[in-house]
Amino acid sequence: MAQKARRQSSRDGPVILGIDPGLRVTGYGLVVQSGNEISALGHGVLAVDARLPLAERLRTLFDALREVIAHNAPAEVAIEQPFVAANVRSAMAVGEARAIAVLAAAQAGLPVYQYSPAEVKQSVCGYGRGPKEQVQEMVRLQLGLDAAPQPIDAADALATALCHLIRRRAKSLLEEPV
Repeated sequence: MAQKARRQSSRDGPVILGIDPGLRVTGYGLVVQSGNEISALGHGVLAVDARLPLAERLRTLFDALREVIAHNAPAEVAIEQPFVAANVRSAMAVGEARAIAVLAAAQAGLPVYQYSPAEVKQSVCGYGRGPKEQVQEMVRLQLGLDAAPQPIDAADALATALCHLIRRRAKSLLEEPV
């Protein structure tokens, strides 16, 4: 079920957990900022057996997210909001997974921030409509990784965490007195 996060760095600042929700595969990524340096602590996916009844899949995902939160002690959680296209059924499934992610974070007492896919791409790539491969490559470059994070769900989760850190840093700069 839960793939162990691949460790990349030590914890120097607050840990941000990024989540790319999905009912079958949920990506997660952990980043930390130390000074002007942002690095990845780890990333992975939580895969849920699609043959399970819906209630069991949601409970399994909830338990796995609680485990990731307990093991990594993030300070904040950033979740990608679902992109609602023509497929209403898919949008509903992603919405259910997103609700489980919000609930797991709330139960742990963590603040939750939500970003649209366009906001994540704009923050990480400088363009809100970039392809997933561009997001993967920009995440690799910004985090100084040797290879693009795999699978794509984990890369999207890292991108969501990066988006949050970028916006958090911009907000703090704007609030500093001149």
